[in-house]
Amino acid sequence: MKVALITGGARGIGKAIAERLEINGLEVIIWDVVESEKLKVKSEFMKVDVTSFSEVKETAKEVGDIDILINNAGISRDKLLLRMKEEDWDKVLSVNLKGVFNCTLHFLPGMIRKRWGRIVNISSIIGLIGNKGQSNYAASKAGVMGFTKSIAREVASRSITCNAIAPGYIATEMTEKLPLEIKEAYLKSIPLGRAGTPEDVASLVSFLISDEASYITGQVINLDGGMVM
Repeated sequence: MKVALITGGARGIGKAIAERLEINGLEVIIWDVVESEKLKVKSEFMKVDVTSFSEVKETAKEVGDIDILINNAGISRDKLLLRMKEEDWDKVLSVNLKGVFNCTLHFLPGMIRKRWGRIVNISSIIGLIGNKGQSNYAASKAGVMGFTKSIAREVASRSITCNAIAPGYIATEMTEKLPLEIKEAYLKSIPLGRAGTPEDVASLVSFLISDEASYITGQVINLDGGMVM
């Protein structure tokens, strides 16, 4: 049985991915800073702060080798640049980008030894197009895209693929808190006329880690209902 680890897997998109991969017959390990009481999967939960290099290193040793890594943990701290505090910038870059580095670095050696692996990084279309009040978030997600392409080149010879998904407007607890006028504006910009669901993202993850996607690597796949073409 293949082992998949999902960061930020207790809620939202990460939770949907965990549920989908367990249905697919994978052994699932969830890393998050807060455990969700609503989590229905039988996955193993571990409280891990992905921004901590040492904590990720030590917990990764405890977990051992995995086959699939889903770097999903992410946060936002939205403010116009002139109002943004240093901690707003640092926290978002630390979770969204350094967390991807920490986890990939410490689980990649096991995949290299096995000469097989799948890495999927959850980015965002904001990393492609930018957005007012999200310079920190956009920078972090654009960084994830560049990181993805670089790692894909480094490990392709070991039958390891590394891809990124760039979701658009996905209906989650995070986006539910947005002002109504912003949500309406997003919906008007989506040709398919609806928000995406966490399950939409989970379906694409399921494909990218499958044998059917073994010839896809280094790609950033938009999942946005046509918002960015």
